[in-house]
Amino acid sequence: EVIVSISDMHFNSTGRYILSRDYLTLKLWDVNMESHPVCTFAVHDHLKARLCSLYENDCIFDKFECRWGGASKGVMTGSYHNFFRIYDSQSRAEVCYEASKNTQHLGHILQPKCVGGTRRRRRDGLELETSNEVPLETLDFNRKILHASWHPEENILAIAATNNLFLFQQELLDS
Repeated sequence: EVIVSISDMHFNSTGRYILSRDYLTLKLWDVNMESHPVCTFAVHDHLKARLCSLYENDCIFDKFECRWGGASKGVMTGSYHNFFRIYDSQSRAEVCYEASKNTQHLGHILQPKCVGGTRRRRRDGLELETSNEVPLETLDFNRKILHASWHPEENILAIAATNNLFLFQQELLDS
């Protein structure tokens, strides 16, 4: 099936673990325990109900890369709406950020983002605005992070979003 086909995989620096990416998940494998992954991170769990429409517009064939952090503790992958997700492979903590031209000035600190289920409205009918939550129906499937690289020794990420290259440094990754 298309959604479980591996689109990318990499050994960590010690060679003991493999990180793999399919359409819905990021999986961490121990080469000494090949029967099942050590852990699975649900990257696109919120898209399961939309798989038919994603197939019809060919998004289901997008090949997202995955990367290890320099110390092999962190892992990252891209997503839609120019989101990229960083996971702590030990604590399994997750943080999601958006690569945007609005965040590219010196000293800007990125704020974590999350994909919400639906738009929320106040009693008077106006939409609630939360800067860190993006309603599922507003996700832009034409803006996607397919390619990324994590510096092998420094906490620096290079993210490719269509025709833009974004660089993020340590302040982002330590929070």
